[in-house]
Amino acid sequence: MKLALVADWLPTFGGAEHVLYELSSVWPDAPIFTTIANRKNLGPLADKQISTSRLQKWYTLLRRHEVLLPWMPKVMEGIDLEGYDVVISSSHAVAKGIVPPSTTKHICYCHTPMRYAWEMEAEYLHDFRIPSFLHNTIRAKLRSLRRWDLTTAKRVDVFVANSSATQERIARTYNRESIVVPPPVSDHFFDYDLNQAPQERRSFLAIGRMVPYKKFDLLIETANQKQLDLTIVGTGPEEDRLRKLAGPTVQFLGYVSDEELPKIYASSRALLFPQIEDAGVVPLEAQACGTPVIALGKGGILDTVKEGETGIFFKEQSCDSLAGALDRFASMQFDSHNIKAHAQQYSATQFRKRMKGLVDQV
Repeated sequence: MKLALVADWLPTFGGAEHVLYELSSVWPDAPIFTTIANRKNLGPLADKQISTSRLQKWYTLLRRHEVLLPWMPKVMEGIDLEGYDVVISSSHAVAKGIVPPSTTKHICYCHTPMRYAWEMEAEYLHDFRIPSFLHNTIRAKLRSLRRWDLTTAKRVDVFVANSSATQERIARTYNRESIVVPPPVSDHFFDYDLNQAPQERRSFLAIGRMVPYKKFDLLIETANQKQLDLTIVGTGPEEDRLRKLAGPTVQFLGYVSDEELPKIYASSRALLFPQIEDAGVVPLEAQACGTPVIALGKGGILDTVKEGETGIFFKEQSCDSLAGALDRFASMQFDSHNIKAHAQQYSATQFRKRMKGLVDQV
């Protein structure tokens, strides 16, 4: 079986790239086609056979793949996939828009229907600092992108959703059924010996890229009010602003390598997760290390955290709602070994097994 992988873009190594890496581990000879790539930031993907598009030269010049989004659909449609039996697209934007030959099976691992086109037009203009004189042009491009996105759903033979929340959005947006396969947790998170974890866990933990929708400001405000120890891991454009908001009980660790993360998870009282994600890998990593999760009860997190057993939920993105959850958490007991056992079903090994079985079946 000759198989190829397709990704939206590869500027850094995040959750979608981890999925792609695990797929490439199952099919190591499969080439990866994408719009742009920055090999220096791709970690274990850097050595893979990656083919980029003519947009690569513009990305090299601009260093911002987001501004190239309006031109990506045409580039995706131009990728030559002749001769492949199966193509797997890892898509949260344009990758599912490939045009596979009639004899090729197209499986789309969908992280989400394209959010910038359907739900986040204002955020796109704001977050990527699009100049105001370009707003009307970009809005017209996004309208065109929505029409194109609907059309390309017909080019997919099988949709795989990363959560039941994404499954619902695929049905609502594309009127298509899908199979849920949760994203993978690297096996090394399960290797950490829980007996090495400290008996007293003092600090709460937050991990992620510092961008507005992750709501680190909500966590910091709550930690300041309740004088809670909070450790934040990650970097991003919001970092300077967040550091200015932080009180004396909040510490920033900046970038932390994947190898160091298990010890940090296992040393924390709980992971705080206040954002809405289609499927979050960070809460799964925390549970793999025996650490409970305190999360906003919306999105993909509802699939992977068991209320009262591996974590608890709060209802609103507000200090009062989060503070109430923290007060409830203080009176509860969690078994780290049970939490870790629950997370085993989301391991990378299980993910590879499910995806291989699905491809063989298709």
